[in-house]
Amino acid sequence: METNMLLDTYLKELRLPGFVRNYRKFAEDAALANLSYDRFLLSLAEQEIAQREKNRQIRLIKAARIPMLKELGTFDFTCTPSLNKQRVLELAHGGYIRQREPVLMVGNPGLGKTHIATALTLAACRQGYRVRFYDVAALVNDLLQAESEHRVPKVLNAALRHNLIVLDELGFIPFSSMGAHLIFQFCSALYERVALIITTNLRFADWTQVFGDERLTAALLDRLTHKAHILEFAGADSYRFRERMQRSTQSVDHGWADG
Repeated sequence: METNMLLDTYLKELRLPGFVRNYRKFAEDAALANLSYDRFLLSLAEQEIAQREKNRQIRLIKAARIPMLKELGTFDFTCTPSLNKQRVLELAHGGYIRQREPVLMVGNPGLGKTHIATALTLAACRQGYRVRFYDVAALVNDLLQAESEHRVPKVLNAALRHNLIVLDELGFIPFSSMGAHLIFQFCSALYERVALIITTNLRFADWTQVFGDERLTAALLDRLTHKAHILEFAGADSYRFRERMQRSTQSVDHGWADG
């Protein structure tokens, strides 16, 4: 008993919580299977590494501030036939993050752009990348406040410490002149230094409606579309509407079954 207590103390000092939790059970299993000491130690080390990686992914996902967790596996690509499924799956491997390339998702509201952006965010976190997910309107408000407090350089430096920044729902609310210049400054700072995902309900030709300045809009699009992966979402019906209808149908079916 004294040996176990001393071992627990040493393992805690070495910051090996997985060893503390598992060594007794693993020792019993190793003895029953007649495993060598080094194989027993390898099993403990593998478990420790796996748990640390899982904890790291949890921290990264939490830090990304994703509003709602959605997976690629739950997205029905048949509902959005214009979307190239193979391209999306390739993006999930993270090559665009390593190359610091933008991904632009363009299409009418409700077609699944935020779902795909969220799923790619989760995939990036699970690969160990630092990600931050923003609603564009909220980000502009944050930038305006930072401007009033002379903190914009600090905000930009914080953004540059990430591997991927996601800007969701660009185009729903027009920017003020200052807001437009700040979001331009934000995106320009990230250009070729941090990967970027943007979802928008506007065609590129209509971005001036949001930014209110043709030259600024043209300069921003020149940066964003350079080396960009552009995913087009086209469809007559809202993906969210179809999901609701499907859930309603399932509820009705279950109701009949219960009856």
